[in-house]
Amino acid sequence: MTVRKFAIADAEFERSPGQEAEIYAGNLLDERHGGPVTIGFGRYEPNQSLEVTIAVHDTMIVIEGEVSVTTGDGTVTAGAGEIVSMQTGDKVLIRSHSKGALTGYVTYPHWRTAS
Repeated sequence: MTVRKFAIADAEFERSPGQEAEIYAGNLLDERHGGPVTIGFGRYEPNQSLEVTIAVHDTMIVIEGEVSVTTGDGTVTAGAGEIVSMQTGDKVLIRSHSKGALTGYVTYPHWRTAS
C-alpha cells in the first residue's frame, strides 16, 4: 500500500545526533522506506534550544505549543497551525517556550543521511 496514515503514537522519539537538549525526533518515513522525503514528529520539552546549520530543506509544522527560530535575519515565532520553512545552509537557533512544543516535519532529502 502506498497511501499511509501516521499518528503521534506511531513515532519512536530519539534525540537528534550530536545534541544534548530535550528535543526529540520521531521519523515515520525516511530513507529506510525508499521515499524521497523524511516525515515525522518532533517533541520539544519546555525552554529548550538547539543551534544548528540546517543540512536539508526542513519544513516544520507546529501542532502544539510554540517555537522560535532565529537566524542572522531575525526571529520568527510560530504557534499551533503555523509552518516554518528552513533552507539548506541556514544557521538557526530553534527554541521552545514554557509549554514546550509538538511539531510535524518534512525534510528533503533525508536529514539522517545528510547530518
